[in-house]
Amino acid sequence: MRHRLVWAGLAAVGLILAAAAQGEAVHSELWGENGEVWRPDSRLPDFSFAGYRRGEADIPSAPVTHDIREDFGAVGDGETDDSEAFLRAVEEVEEGVVLIPEGRYVITEIIDIERPNLVFRGEDRDNTVLYFPEPLNDIRPNWGATTGGRRTSNYSWSGGFFWVRGSYQRERLADVTEPAERGANQVSVSNAGGLSVGQEVDIRVRDDDDDSLAMHLYSEDPRLSIDNLNSRTRGSLVTRITAIDGNTIEFDRPLRFDIRGEWEPGVYRFEPTVTEVGIEDLTFEFPNVPYEGHFTELGANAFAMTNAANCWVRNVRVVHSDSGGFVSGQFVTVKGIILESERDQGPQRNAQGHHGVYYTGHDNVFTDFDFRQRFIHDMSVSANASGNVFSNGQGVDLCFDHHRRTPNENLFTNIHAGEASNVWYSGGGAELGAHCAARGTFWNIRADNPINPPGGNFGPWSMNFVGLYTEAESETDPEGRWFETIPPDLLQPQNLHEAQLERRLAEED
Repeated sequence: MRHRLVWAGLAAVGLILAAAAQGEAVHSELWGENGEVWRPDSRLPDFSFAGYRRGEADIPSAPVTHDIREDFGAVGDGETDDSEAFLRAVEEVEEGVVLIPEGRYVITEIIDIERPNLVFRGEDRDNTVLYFPEPLNDIRPNWGATTGGRRTSNYSWSGGFFWVRGSYQRERLADVTEPAERGANQVSVSNAGGLSVGQEVDIRVRDDDDDSLAMHLYSEDPRLSIDNLNSRTRGSLVTRITAIDGNTIEFDRPLRFDIRGEWEPGVYRFEPTVTEVGIEDLTFEFPNVPYEGHFTELGANAFAMTNAANCWVRNVRVVHSDSGGFVSGQFVTVKGIILESERDQGPQRNAQGHHGVYYTGHDNVFTDFDFRQRFIHDMSVSANASGNVFSNGQGVDLCFDHHRRTPNENLFTNIHAGEASNVWYSGGGAELGAHCAARGTFWNIRADNPINPPGGNFGPWSMNFVGLYTEAESETDPEGRWFETIPPDLLQPQNLHEAQLERRLAEED
């Protein structure tokens, strides 16, 4: 078997070199030209359901219904505290778009948004500025500690001044009664009487005392100890029921994990209370004070999405932040964000902040971004995060932080990593497994300097590396390491997520 793999790999390298000499497109063996070689149980996940409304609808641009000055008394002169105006808007607008005209609005309160159908829209991204002179922890203290016991604010890794929070109203509707394998699109349930075709449900599993689900999400290859996971690993797949036959339900996307009885699999209600909330066309700005380094952050954080679904942040600039945003939602799109700072740099990575964006949810998109500064962790996934897509962006020196605790089946695609001095630089607590879990995928990653493969403790054998700018040799073992060295400018498709979505929508038509 190994000899056949080696000869196949050499043949593929020869084809790539020949195509490169003629400037022709090159296609991955995992996808083909149009997905013809892909299968639902492939080591290459299906990322096509990520983002607002599962990619099946554009982010809306509804007409303005209210004005933060005319209707709620904001001033926007850079001196008056306008917090009360924003709090009133959240309280009084049942549904609509609140315009924030050009100006500089001082805000000293956390703007909690816990209702659906509310959009805050600036008149102009660069000239509608929300200024936050005090950090979150001064306004609403929230002290905690790192896994090593160091006292720090919990806003070091969570929370935002515009904090969108909801509930998925999860309720167990049925048990899953038979095992199923990853890639399947149907399961047997205890009673389908409470389920209906077209209904969105959450298929969930939870770990046992042996952490066997965590092992599964690490492809039985966690690389490091998982002793501190303590049975906290979860798996989630929100999907739409397409058919019911007796007590067998069929749904519209492949399972991203196996179903086993010891993981107490169930079908849960998924009816989010907060949807259609948007933040767009404005700047979040914080004081230009020196960045003191890791775990000193008190919460100069722009936005957070917690248990929200089908929401968005669009065309936003974030200046001098500790962290840009935290997304633990579902089907959330963050698009067109610029992160920049003139703060004095901290001692790690010449960083000017902690997290650019930090994702712990499922099936979200972060796209069309521009990091004009370094964070300790530019783009992070952690805590069972899965199905998230990072695409169409660039930065001065990006790192793809995988923060342990089984972040699995996330995609980084069509990205220019800048200097690429620390692409794989990652954090996370001790004994929580490898940084990346099963089938983390890196597709068309360009840089100013060649990118080496990550170290052995970054993640398991099932990760996918396709089309990185590198000097490393290609190795494509279907049952082992997959590092397919296609020149990024020749790789087609350039953006795997867009190609998968286009293919799915064409098939559904």
